[in-house]
Amino acid sequence: MDEPVDVRVGRGQRLLEAIREDLELYGVAELEERIEVLQGEIARVQAQIDRKRSGRAAADALFSRPS
Repeated sequence: MDEPVDVRVGRGQRLLEAIREDLELYGVAELEERIEVLQGEIARVQAQIDRKRSGRAAADALFSRPS
């Protein structure tokens, strides 16, 4: 008997699926909850960007030649 194949979801695929979803199917409370979740995700992404910029700045400072 064949075993089920695990399908690997591509990077960002779920986000693309979420933004294409028909919002007409949701009620106001569900839409408000969706906004809260998305705002939390925005904050998480912004924090990651800040960490990456900070790490890059530290690396640039460490490896840059003195003027």
